[in-house]
Amino acid sequence: MTTSPPSSAAHDGGHLTRIAAPEGVAPGTGYSHVVWGGGRFVAVSGQCAFDEKGEVVGEGDPAAQARRVFENLRRCLAAAGAGFEDVVKLTYFVTDVAHLPAVRAARDEVIAPHLLPASSAVQVAALFRPELLLEIEAFAVVPTAG
Repeated sequence: MTTSPPSSAAHDGGHLTRIAAPEGVAPGTGYSHVVWGGGRFVAVSGQCAFDEKGEVVGEGDPAAQARRVFENLRRCLAAAGAGFEDVVKLTYFVTDVAHLPAVRAARDEVIAPHLLPASSAVQVAALFRPELLLEIEAFAVVPTAG
């Protein structure tokens, strides 16, 4: 069975469609409920606030760590021929939900409001190193030539 996209679907002019609020679902704040597209799937492992030498950036500072994490995500996506415009899903792992405003601010510096991916945020007891405050993974879909 094939169905047409709902009228609330926002096409980004490319290969992805985003629905911020499907019928009967309250709109999310700062994310799309549904994102789909066709192309090559890219999974980026959870990124933490490490610099090129493996040193933690912004110890104790969620805003600095979030900016570094998004820079690491940018570099990983680029290695796969992708960019933030191709991201369909972000998962945030934070040691304290109070860090989410800093994460959203860093995200908003690199992802336009009309291109927001689907998202999940999870508070965790700890990450693999005590000085890390957050980790973010990304899924993207890159258009295929054709």
